[in-house]
Amino acid sequence: MALGTTEMVILVGIAIFLFGAKRIPELARNVGRAKGEFQKGLTEATGVASMDDMDRGGMTEEVASEQE
Repeated sequence: MALGTTEMVILVGIAIFLFGAKRIPELARNVGRAKGEFQKGLTEATGVASMDDMDRGGMTEEVASEQE
């Protein structure tokens, strides 16, 4: 389901009415920052370190060395 031109114009009009023309860029900037922080968190959570742990069966390096 894609939004057409008419629907987009209506949504922009409602946003301007609700928030005011001066706050729209500020809100868009904050949404962009939040999205960037979310993606950064996902990248950190699924980074190389967690892949190394998965190679050891999910154990950290400390636990793996204790079992040897």
